[in-house]
Amino acid sequence: MSTPIQLQPLDEHNLKLAANVRPPDWINPTPVGRYNLVVLGAGTAGLVAAAGAAGLGAKVALIERELMGGDCLNVGCVPSKALIGSARTIRKIRNADEFGIHVPDGVSVDFEQVMQRMRRLRAEISPNDAAARFRDLGVDVYLGQGTFVDSRAVQVGDQRLEFSKAVIATGARAAAPAIPGLDQVEYLTNESLFLLTELPRRLGIIGAGPIGCELAQTFALFGSEVFLVEATHGILPREDREAAAILEAAMVRDGVKLLCCGQNLELQRSERGQVRMTLASHDQRYDEVVDKLLVATGRAPNVESLGLEAAGVRFDSQGVQVNDRLQTTNPNVFAAGDICSRYKFTHAADFMARTVIQNALFKGRAKASSLTIPWSTYTSPEVAHVGLSTQEASEQGIAIETYTQEFKEVDRAILEGHADGFVRVHVKAGSDQIVGATIVAANAGDLISEITLAMTSGLGLKKVANTIHPYPTQAEAIRRVGDQYNRTRLTPVVKSLFKKWLQWSR
Repeated sequence: MSTPIQLQPLDEHNLKLAANVRPPDWINPTPVGRYNLVVLGAGTAGLVAAAGAAGLGAKVALIERELMGGDCLNVGCVPSKALIGSARTIRKIRNADEFGIHVPDGVSVDFEQVMQRMRRLRAEISPNDAAARFRDLGVDVYLGQGTFVDSRAVQVGDQRLEFSKAVIATGARAAAPAIPGLDQVEYLTNESLFLLTELPRRLGIIGAGPIGCELAQTFALFGSEVFLVEATHGILPREDREAAAILEAAMVRDGVKLLCCGQNLELQRSERGQVRMTLASHDQRYDEVVDKLLVATGRAPNVESLGLEAAGVRFDSQGVQVNDRLQTTNPNVFAAGDICSRYKFTHAADFMARTVIQNALFKGRAKASSLTIPWSTYTSPEVAHVGLSTQEASEQGIAIETYTQEFKEVDRAILEGHADGFVRVHVKAGSDQIVGATIVAANAGDLISEITLAMTSGLGLKKVANTIHPYPTQAEAIRRVGDQYNRTRLTPVVKSLFKKWLQWSR
């Protein structure tokens, strides 16, 4: 098997990765009998479905046409967070003076070493997703293109795999928007960014969603001059506007040049092979030449070459169509992960796969809509969210009450220099039932899990307020939100009754 382009350069780390996720000497097994479950795609959803089903005693086949581990391991969460880890170290050193720490020689970034570290750590993590590991778990692993040939069988090379149930977990890929001139220039996506071996002196990024923001801040800290282009006003359009504004200010301080409300964007190839971006932003015209261009807007489902028509599986430009049980229009075929979900997160794919195992193998009635799915953008500070936003609650006609605790009043956040941010929780009006939350903090992605646990377990803000949190911690801000709710229960009437009782009991 040839080595996929994503595994360039072929250093020792990428060779180790390839040996795990695309072994060059791999020999596909010979199918014997019908499988309980055939899984197409070995990203997060596929791996969880295959391992979970095999662990329960099912006869399972797992098919992957590219790299085991999918986007998350190879071109997504893992490599990006390795780079973010390096960038955060730079940020700490640059801000050391405010802590009384002086670094006389400043910061010198060895980008080649940063990327080498990323490749080394990715390779160290890769055994978790290795073909050999899943074979040892009892899964028949097939490397190659899997294609439905009818409603109960998939073809891989010259092998025909018959199934009782199947799962489509082929994920999604970066999608390029319709921008004049984009087809005339070379550009990066998350699938090619991690091939870089030299730091771009000037980097253009189109799209200020989570990926665009994370990488804009990261490369600005590395020393690139970064131009972040967003068609709407501000960044992170799906997030709480105050939360987005706090992050935007931090990114600008870190050197990102934000060109929001970008209009009439056009791209051209410059004489030296670079990319010229021309656009208008806030009534000002920009003409910037960048060494590299990253397109970070949108995802497209991987539905090609799957033979979905032969299986009777309906799909469109958004992906495979499923019901709330994650069942496709073929009742024996299910789907999970980015191929069918608007929540394109690793953890969402994980729990959708668990839902599929219940429903496909054990005739369960688990619903995807019952999943409480948080998410986090891993910038500095992080922005995390779960449940309904204010706008979504309004659109759904749900009356809410909102409680906010700012970190500038939380001792641990002040002491660590992380006072920018807040915990904001929405409850159903007239109750303590949590329906949504946003956290802006250095470790918001960790903190949001307490709110998610409360929502999943039906615990209201009263229970949160009654839970002792260690002092001093940033998580104490969550308990204080519960205290705010409790104070609203002390109405003038109740306070008057308390006062009379205390006077009488002296």
